[in-house]
Amino acid sequence: MSVRYVRNRDVKKVLLGVPAGHKHLRLAVELTDDKVLIFSEATIANIVRAYVCVKTHPIRRAIELKAARLTVCPELKEGYSEYQLLETSRDEEEIVKELSELIAEAQ
Repeated sequence: MSVRYVRNRDVKKVLLGVPAGHKHLRLAVELTDDKVLIFSEATIANIVRAYVCVKTHPIRRAIELKAARLTVCPELKEGYSEYQLLETSRDEEEIVKELSELIAEAQ
């Protein structure tokens, strides 16, 4: 696995909008090394949900989202992607440990 830590100084520009011919937002992050990362609206929404959950919770310190395909899920709201990033029940300490190790590897 290749690990990279992206800071503000590594970002040349960010574009957010609905591209022609599409219905949903896309986020493009152009890095200073001319690599571009493009994220779907569903991915952005899942990451924002996790961010808000941790940032605004008085106790929670970490969260893990894992990819899940909700092919047979009658509860899936209309318009939602069948592919989601969903919260796991993983222990927060384990998540913090893994995140710390990844950051150390990236530096």
